[in-house]
Amino acid sequence: MSSFRPRAALPLTLIAVALAVSACGGNAPPAAVQMPPPEVTVVTLKSSDVTLSRELTGRVTPSLIAEVRPQVTGIVRQRLFTEGGSVRAGQALYQIDNTAFLADRNAAAAQVVRAQAALTTASLKAARSAELAKTQVISKQDNDNAQAALRQAQAELRAAQAGVQGANVPLGFTRVSAPISGKIGRSAVTAGALVNAGQPAALATIQQLDPMYIDLSQSSAELLQLRRETAAGNLASTAEVPVGIVLEDGSRYAHAGKMSFAETTVDPTTGSFIVRVVVPNPDQLLLPGMYVRAVLANGVRRNALLVPQQSVNRDPKGQASAMVVDAEGKAALRQVTVSRTVGANWLVEDGLKPGDRVIVEGLQKIRPGAPVRAVEQGAPAASAK
Repeated sequence: MSSFRPRAALPLTLIAVALAVSACGGNAPPAAVQMPPPEVTVVTLKSSDVTLSRELTGRVTPSLIAEVRPQVTGIVRQRLFTEGGSVRAGQALYQIDNTAFLADRNAAAAQVVRAQAALTTASLKAARSAELAKTQVISKQDNDNAQAALRQAQAELRAAQAGVQGANVPLGFTRVSAPISGKIGRSAVTAGALVNAGQPAALATIQQLDPMYIDLSQSSAELLQLRRETAAGNLASTAEVPVGIVLEDGSRYAHAGKMSFAETTVDPTTGSFIVRVVVPNPDQLLLPGMYVRAVLANGVRRNALLVPQQSVNRDPKGQASAMVVDAEGKAALRQVTVSRTVGANWLVEDGLKPGDRVIVEGLQKIRPGAPVRAVEQGAPAASAK
């Protein structure tokens, strides 16, 4: 009995396997599952007016600057201002020893008193001479001499008075005043120093810090291109567009500037010219010599097309291209021409038109001619099945 059981179990196992194979062989193989077209994110191009700007670098300079120099020779007796402080126009800055100049003025004043006395005497003589000449007591010649002496005395008085005015000029220069209002720097001399009229070294420097100037350097070749586009009607003037200022640390300056003028001469060594921008500086955050960047508006491009930068690729030869979704829902390759960046976009010159759906995401999943499912950027994407 023990040898019979394994032999009986074997046919039953073979029968079960045969039935399973028979059941599988009777059914048809399942059909292949068709994958949906890949989903891509697109941006539909629209034309709009775009302000073309250029970022230029420059240095900050004060709107007014004056170097204080002595106009007379003498010893500095006193400094009358605080270094680094604010001064106003006409404020006294230095006092130079005026002893010699005061003596000259007093001498000139004495000459005036002497001339006045001489004039009084000549006036009385001329009056008496005129009365005597009427009765012919004196000759006409004597009367003429008396009248001439009167006129000479009057001229001497005017000359003496002019001498006083001349003596007052250097006396006034002994008190050195501020020519402009602004911030004054350190003093180059102290009390007791000898200063000379017309010396090359300034006693101090005053700078007006509100408003400030920013002198920018712009390429002459770029200016020619802008003028051509403006003449062709592609660009509109932006003379009144504010100029944005970016500080050294990358932060944006709170106050916008305004174009002042552009130099009419190009520097032959650099091929550039100077553009000046006037910027308010009420908080005196901008300081002379500071390095800044200015976002300068060059013009307004009418009906411009902007395409995101990530949608444009370049081949080894530098030719730019972009993938679009055509009317049949398939990916198509377009050769494009772009000129400059505007923020995160390229400015399109040729190859695309308004209404084109440019692919910005999902480029690695597609190839030209393949069907795709386009989803507008910013729209909620459907769940993949």
